[in-house]
Amino acid sequence: MRHGFLSLLRKDFKLMLSSKFLLLVFGSLILYSCYINFFYANLDQDIYPVYLYDPLGTESEVSSDVIQVSSISELQTVCADGYSVGIDVSGGEPEIVMITSKIESIDRYRAAYALMLLSSDDSSMAEIVGENNREMKNRREITCEFLFFELAAVGFLGLASTLFKEKQMGVIRVHGIIPISKTAFILSKLILFLLVDLLFACLITIINLGFFDGISVLPDVLLQSGILSMIMVLVGFFCAVRLPDFKQFSLLYLVLAIFISTPVFLAGQTGIDWVWINYHPMYHLFMGMKNAYFATPSVRIVYYIVSAVAIMLLFLIVYRALIREMAKEG
Repeated sequence: MRHGFLSLLRKDFKLMLSSKFLLLVFGSLILYSCYINFFYANLDQDIYPVYLYDPLGTESEVSSDVIQVSSISELQTVCADGYSVGIDVSGGEPEIVMITSKIESIDRYRAAYALMLLSSDDSSMAEIVGENNREMKNRREITCEFLFFELAAVGFLGLASTLFKEKQMGVIRVHGIIPISKTAFILSKLILFLLVDLLFACLITIINLGFFDGISVLPDVLLQSGILSMIMVLVGFFCAVRLPDFKQFSLLYLVLAIFISTPVFLAGQTGIDWVWINYHPMYHLFMGMKNAYFATPSVRIVYYIVSAVAIMLLFLIVYRALIREMAKEG
Protein backbone atom coordinates (compact mmCIF):
# COMPACT_ATOMS: atom_id res chain seq x y z
CA MET A 1 0.00 0.00 0.00
CA ARG A 2 2.73 2.42 1.05
CA HIS A 3 4.93 1.47 -1.90
CA GLY A 4 2.01 1.93 -4.30
CA PHE A 5 1.28 5.41 -2.93
CA LEU A 6 4.92 6.45 -3.26
CA SER A 7 4.86 5.20 -6.84
CA LEU A 8 1.83 7.38 -7.52
CA LEU A 9 3.60 10.39 -6.01
CA ARG A 10 6.68 9.82 -8.20
CA LYS A 11 4.50 9.39 -11.29
CA ASP A 12 2.51 12.56 -10.58
CA PHE A 13 5.67 14.53 -9.85
CA LYS A 14 7.16 13.46 -13.20
CA LEU A 15 3.94 14.49 -14.95
CA MET A 16 4.07 17.83 -13.17
CA LEU A 17 7.60 18.33 -14.42
CA SER A 18 6.80 17.26 -17.99
CA SER A 19 3.77 19.58 -18.15
CA LYS A 20 6.04 22.53 -17.23
CA PHE A 21 3.73 23.37 -14.32
CA LEU A 22 6.60 24.04 -11.93
CA LEU A 23 8.24 26.26 -14.54
CA LEU A 24 4.99 28.22 -14.82
CA VAL A 25 4.64 28.54 -11.05
CA PHE A 26 8.16 29.75 -10.33
CA GLY A 27 8.25 31.86 -13.48
CA SER A 28 5.12 33.57 -12.13
CA LEU A 29 6.88 34.04 -8.79
CA ILE A 30 9.75 35.88 -10.47
CA LEU A 31 7.45 38.08 -12.58
CA TYR A 32 5.17 38.93 -9.66
CA SER A 33 8.11 39.75 -7.39
CA CYS A 34 9.81 41.95 -9.99
CA TYR A 35 6.57 43.87 -10.56
CA ILE A 36 5.99 44.33 -6.82
CA ASN A 37 9.54 45.36 -5.90
CA PHE A 38 10.44 47.52 -8.89
CA PHE A 39 7.10 49.19 -9.59
CA TYR A 40 4.07 48.69 -7.38
CA ALA A 41 5.74 49.02 -3.97
CA ASN A 42 7.07 52.46 -4.90
CA LEU A 43 3.83 53.68 -6.42
CA ASP A 44 3.21 56.91 -4.56
CA GLN A 45 0.21 58.54 -6.14
CA ASP A 46 -0.95 61.73 -4.46
CA ILE A 47 -4.06 61.11 -2.43
CA TYR A 48 -6.92 63.03 -4.01
CA PRO A 49 -5.21 66.21 -5.32
CA VAL A 50 -7.28 69.19 -4.17
CA TYR A 51 -7.74 72.33 -6.31
CA LEU A 52 -9.21 75.62 -5.12
CA TYR A 53 -10.90 78.39 -7.07
CA ASP A 54 -11.05 81.44 -4.81
CA PRO A 55 -11.18 84.62 -6.94
CA LEU A 56 -12.01 86.88 -3.96
CA GLY A 57 -9.30 85.44 -1.68
CA THR A 58 -11.75 84.67 1.13
CA GLU A 59 -9.82 81.59 2.28
CA SER A 60 -6.72 82.97 3.98
CA GLU A 61 -5.56 79.89 5.93
CA VAL A 62 -5.44 77.18 3.30
CA SER A 63 -3.21 74.12 3.60
CA SER A 64 -0.09 74.11 1.47
CA ASP A 65 -1.34 70.89 -0.16
CA VAL A 66 -4.12 72.80 -1.95
CA ILE A 67 -3.42 73.89 -5.55
CA GLN A 68 -4.87 77.26 -6.62
CA VAL A 69 -6.52 77.65 -10.04
CA SER A 70 -7.43 80.88 -11.83
CA SER A 71 -10.85 80.08 -13.31
CA ILE A 72 -13.86 77.85 -12.89
CA SER A 73 -13.20 76.26 -16.28
CA GLU A 74 -9.66 75.33 -15.19
CA LEU A 75 -11.12 73.83 -12.00
CA GLN A 76 -13.54 71.70 -14.01
CA THR A 77 -10.76 70.60 -16.35
CA VAL A 78 -8.39 69.37 -13.63
CA CYS A 79 -11.24 67.54 -11.88
CA ALA A 80 -12.23 65.75 -15.08
CA ASP A 81 -9.75 62.95 -14.32
CA GLY A 82 -12.27 61.45 -11.90
CA TYR A 83 -9.71 61.45 -9.08
CA SER A 84 -9.00 65.07 -8.17
CA VAL A 85 -11.32 67.14 -5.96
CA GLY A 86 -12.14 70.81 -6.58
CA ILE A 87 -13.44 73.47 -4.21
CA ASP A 88 -15.28 76.49 -5.62
CA VAL A 89 -15.67 79.37 -3.15
CA SER A 90 -16.53 82.05 -5.71
CA GLY A 91 -20.10 82.12 -4.36
CA GLY A 92 -19.03 82.65 -0.77
CA GLU A 93 -19.63 79.09 0.48
CA PRO A 94 -17.31 76.18 -0.43
CA GLU A 95 -18.80 73.90 -3.08
CA ILE A 96 -17.25 70.55 -3.98
CA VAL A 97 -16.54 69.88 -7.66
CA MET A 98 -15.66 66.29 -8.56
CA ILE A 99 -16.66 63.32 -10.68
CA THR A 100 -18.27 60.61 -8.58
CA SER A 101 -16.48 57.32 -8.07
CA LYS A 102 -19.87 55.54 -7.96
CA ILE A 103 -19.06 54.54 -4.36
CA GLU A 104 -20.83 56.84 -1.92
CA SER A 105 -18.48 56.24 1.01
CA ILE A 106 -15.39 57.08 -1.05
CA ASP A 107 -17.04 60.26 -2.39
CA ARG A 108 -17.72 61.37 1.17
CA TYR A 109 -14.11 60.74 2.15
CA ARG A 110 -12.86 62.77 -0.81
CA ALA A 111 -15.16 65.70 0.00
CA ALA A 112 -14.31 65.65 3.72
CA TYR A 113 -10.58 65.51 2.95
CA ALA A 114 -10.81 68.48 0.58
CA LEU A 115 -12.79 70.62 3.06
CA MET A 116 -10.35 69.75 5.82
CA LEU A 117 -7.51 71.22 3.73
CA LEU A 118 -9.20 74.63 3.73
CA SER A 119 -7.71 75.03 7.19
CA SER A 120 -3.99 74.90 7.90
CA ASP A 121 -4.67 73.94 11.52
CA ASP A 122 -2.76 70.73 12.28
CA SER A 123 -5.15 69.89 15.15
CA SER A 124 -7.61 68.46 12.60
CA MET A 125 -5.11 65.91 11.32
CA ALA A 126 -5.95 62.29 11.99
CA GLU A 127 -3.81 60.24 14.31
CA ILE A 128 -1.61 57.73 12.48
CA VAL A 129 -2.47 54.24 13.71
CA GLY A 130 -0.67 51.02 12.82
CA GLU A 131 2.74 50.11 11.44
CA ASN A 132 2.04 49.96 7.69
CA ASN A 133 3.29 52.89 5.65
CA ARG A 134 2.07 53.32 2.10
CA GLU A 135 4.80 51.10 0.64
CA MET A 136 4.08 48.22 3.02
CA LYS A 137 0.33 48.59 2.47
CA ASN A 138 0.93 48.35 -1.29
CA ARG A 139 3.12 45.28 -0.80
CA ARG A 140 0.58 43.46 1.35
CA GLU A 141 -2.36 44.24 -0.93
CA ILE A 142 -0.76 43.26 -4.22
CA THR A 143 0.97 40.16 -2.78
CA CYS A 144 -2.38 38.99 -1.44
CA GLU A 145 -4.01 39.51 -4.85
CA PHE A 146 -1.27 37.69 -6.76
CA LEU A 147 -1.27 34.75 -4.36
CA PHE A 148 -5.05 34.44 -4.48
CA PHE A 149 -5.02 34.52 -8.27
CA GLU A 150 -2.18 31.99 -8.44
CA LEU A 151 -3.98 29.51 -6.19
CA ALA A 152 -7.49 30.09 -7.55
CA ALA A 153 -6.70 30.14 -11.26
CA VAL A 154 -3.20 28.93 -12.12
CA GLY A 155 -3.26 25.99 -9.70
CA PHE A 156 -6.73 25.06 -10.90
CA LEU A 157 -5.50 25.07 -14.50
CA GLY A 158 -2.29 23.19 -13.66
CA LEU A 159 -4.08 20.26 -12.01
CA ALA A 160 -6.51 19.97 -14.90
CA SER A 161 -3.78 20.05 -17.54
CA THR A 162 -1.94 17.24 -15.72
CA LEU A 163 -5.08 15.12 -15.44
CA PHE A 164 -6.05 15.66 -19.08
CA LYS A 165 -2.56 14.51 -20.06
CA GLU A 166 -3.10 11.33 -18.03
CA LYS A 167 -6.43 10.74 -19.77
CA GLN A 168 -4.78 11.09 -23.19
CA MET A 169 -2.00 8.70 -22.16
CA GLY A 170 -4.55 6.12 -21.00
CA VAL A 171 -3.40 6.26 -17.38
CA ILE A 172 -6.93 6.44 -16.02
CA ARG A 173 -7.94 3.48 -18.19
CA VAL A 174 -5.03 1.45 -16.79
CA HIS A 175 -5.89 2.41 -13.20
CA GLY A 176 -9.47 1.36 -13.87
CA ILE A 177 -8.25 -2.16 -14.64
CA ILE A 178 -5.49 -2.75 -12.10
CA PRO A 179 -6.36 -2.86 -8.39
CA ILE A 180 -5.43 0.53 -6.99
CA SER A 181 -6.91 2.75 -4.32
CA LYS A 182 -8.97 5.57 -5.81
CA THR A 183 -8.35 7.54 -2.62
CA ALA A 184 -4.59 7.24 -3.10
CA PHE A 185 -4.94 8.35 -6.73
CA ILE A 186 -6.66 11.55 -5.59
CA LEU A 187 -4.48 12.14 -2.53
CA SER A 188 -1.22 11.92 -4.49
CA LYS A 189 -2.26 14.84 -6.67
CA LEU A 190 -3.81 16.77 -3.80
CA ILE A 191 -0.65 16.49 -1.69
CA LEU A 192 1.74 17.44 -4.51
CA PHE A 193 -0.21 20.51 -5.60
CA LEU A 194 -0.80 21.53 -1.99
CA LEU A 195 2.94 21.39 -1.25
CA VAL A 196 3.77 23.42 -4.36
CA ASP A 197 1.12 26.01 -3.47
CA LEU A 198 2.35 26.32 0.11
CA LEU A 199 5.94 26.70 -1.09
CA PHE A 200 4.82 29.40 -3.53
CA ALA A 201 2.87 31.18 -0.75
CA CYS A 202 5.90 31.07 1.55
CA LEU A 203 8.32 32.42 -1.07
CA ILE A 204 6.11 35.20 -2.45
CA THR A 205 5.30 36.38 1.08
CA ILE A 206 8.87 36.51 2.36
CA ILE A 207 10.34 37.93 -0.87
CA ASN A 208 7.85 40.78 -1.14
CA LEU A 209 7.09 41.63 2.48
CA GLY A 210 10.60 41.12 3.78
CA PHE A 211 11.84 38.36 6.05
CA PHE A 212 10.56 39.57 9.44
CA ASP A 213 7.24 41.00 8.20
CA GLY A 214 6.72 37.92 6.07
CA ILE A 215 7.46 35.46 8.88
CA SER A 216 5.07 37.30 11.21
CA VAL A 217 2.05 36.71 8.96
CA LEU A 218 3.18 33.43 7.39
CA PRO A 219 1.28 30.99 9.68
CA ASP A 220 -2.08 32.60 8.90
CA VAL A 221 -1.20 33.02 5.22
CA LEU A 222 -0.24 29.35 4.91
CA LEU A 223 -3.47 28.30 6.63
CA GLN A 224 -5.59 30.33 4.21
CA SER A 225 -3.47 29.17 1.27
CA GLY A 226 -3.93 25.55 2.27
CA ILE A 227 -7.72 25.91 2.44
CA LEU A 228 -7.92 27.66 -0.93
CA SER A 229 -5.44 25.27 -2.56
CA MET A 230 -7.29 22.10 -1.53
CA ILE A 231 -10.64 23.52 -2.64
CA MET A 232 -9.35 24.61 -6.06
CA VAL A 233 -7.40 21.37 -6.65
CA LEU A 234 -10.49 19.28 -5.92
CA VAL A 235 -12.71 21.50 -8.08
CA GLY A 236 -10.16 21.30 -10.90
CA PHE A 237 -9.95 17.53 -10.48
CA PHE A 238 -13.74 17.15 -10.74
CA CYS A 239 -13.99 19.40 -13.82
CA ALA A 240 -11.14 17.60 -15.58
CA VAL A 241 -12.71 14.20 -14.90
CA ARG A 242 -16.19 15.18 -16.00
CA LEU A 243 -15.36 17.30 -19.06
CA PRO A 244 -14.40 15.41 -22.23
CA ASP A 245 -11.60 17.66 -23.51
CA PHE A 246 -9.38 20.60 -22.60
CA LYS A 247 -11.25 23.04 -24.88
CA GLN A 248 -14.41 22.82 -22.77
CA PHE A 249 -12.31 23.10 -19.64
CA SER A 250 -10.64 26.26 -20.99
CA LEU A 251 -14.06 27.87 -21.39
CA LEU A 252 -14.88 26.99 -17.79
CA TYR A 253 -11.53 28.45 -16.74
CA LEU A 254 -12.38 31.77 -18.41
CA VAL A 255 -15.71 31.86 -16.58
CA LEU A 256 -13.89 31.25 -13.29
CA ALA A 257 -11.20 33.87 -13.93
CA ILE A 258 -13.45 36.62 -15.29
CA PHE A 259 -16.98 36.24 -13.96
CA ILE A 260 -16.26 34.66 -10.58
CA SER A 261 -12.91 36.10 -9.45
CA THR A 262 -13.34 39.66 -10.77
CA PRO A 263 -16.32 40.61 -8.54
CA VAL A 264 -14.38 39.25 -5.56
CA PHE A 265 -11.38 41.50 -6.27
CA LEU A 266 -13.62 44.54 -6.81
CA ALA A 267 -15.58 44.04 -3.61
CA GLY A 268 -12.52 43.13 -1.53
CA GLN A 269 -10.20 45.92 -2.72
CA THR A 270 -12.34 48.88 -3.78
CA GLY A 271 -15.03 48.86 -1.12
CA ILE A 272 -17.94 48.37 -3.52
CA ASP A 273 -20.96 47.57 -1.39
CA TRP A 274 -22.72 44.56 -2.92
CA VAL A 275 -25.05 42.79 -0.51
CA TRP A 276 -25.01 39.61 -2.59
CA ILE A 277 -21.21 39.32 -2.40
CA ASN A 278 -21.57 37.92 1.15
CA TYR A 279 -23.10 34.79 -0.43
CA HIS A 280 -20.11 34.37 -2.75
CA PRO A 281 -17.84 31.65 -1.27
CA MET A 282 -14.71 32.96 -3.03
CA TYR A 283 -15.22 36.37 -1.39
CA HIS A 284 -14.83 34.87 2.08
CA LEU A 285 -11.72 32.97 0.98
CA PHE A 286 -10.24 36.20 -0.44
CA MET A 287 -11.05 38.21 2.70
CA GLY A 288 -9.54 35.46 4.83
CA MET A 289 -6.35 35.77 2.80
CA LYS A 290 -6.38 39.58 3.00
CA ASN A 291 -6.95 39.57 6.76
CA ALA A 292 -4.04 37.17 7.14
CA TYR A 293 -1.70 39.50 5.21
CA PHE A 294 -2.69 42.50 7.31
CA ALA A 295 -2.31 40.48 10.53
CA THR A 296 -5.96 40.97 11.40
CA PRO A 297 -7.30 37.40 11.12
CA SER A 298 -10.95 37.21 12.04
CA VAL A 299 -11.14 34.02 14.04
CA ARG A 300 -14.55 32.68 13.10
CA ILE A 301 -14.96 29.03 13.90
CA VAL A 302 -17.89 28.80 11.48
CA TYR A 303 -15.60 29.78 8.59
CA TYR A 304 -13.19 26.94 9.32
CA ILE A 305 -15.96 24.41 9.92
CA VAL A 306 -17.62 25.30 6.61
CA SER A 307 -14.23 25.13 4.84
CA ALA A 308 -13.50 21.68 6.29
CA VAL A 309 -16.96 20.39 5.38
CA ALA A 310 -16.62 21.82 1.85
CA ILE A 311 -13.25 20.08 1.37
CA MET A 312 -14.64 16.74 2.56
CA LEU A 313 -17.70 17.02 0.36
CA LEU A 314 -15.59 17.93 -2.66
CA PHE A 315 -13.34 14.95 -1.97
CA LEU A 316 -16.35 12.61 -1.92
CA ILE A 317 -17.74 14.14 -5.12
CA VAL A 318 -14.36 13.76 -6.84
CA TYR A 319 -14.09 10.17 -5.59
CA ARG A 320 -17.47 9.21 -7.06
CA ALA A 321 -16.70 11.01 -10.32
CA LEU A 322 -13.36 9.19 -10.61
CA ILE A 323 -15.00 5.79 -10.04
CA ARG A 324 -17.55 6.58 -12.76
CA GLU A 325 -14.83 7.70 -15.17
CA MET A 326 -12.63 4.66 -14.52
CA ALA A 327 -15.61 2.36 -15.04
CA LYS A 328 -16.37 4.08 -18.34
CA GLU A 329 -12.72 3.94 -19.45
CA GLY A 330 -12.41 0.30 -18.41
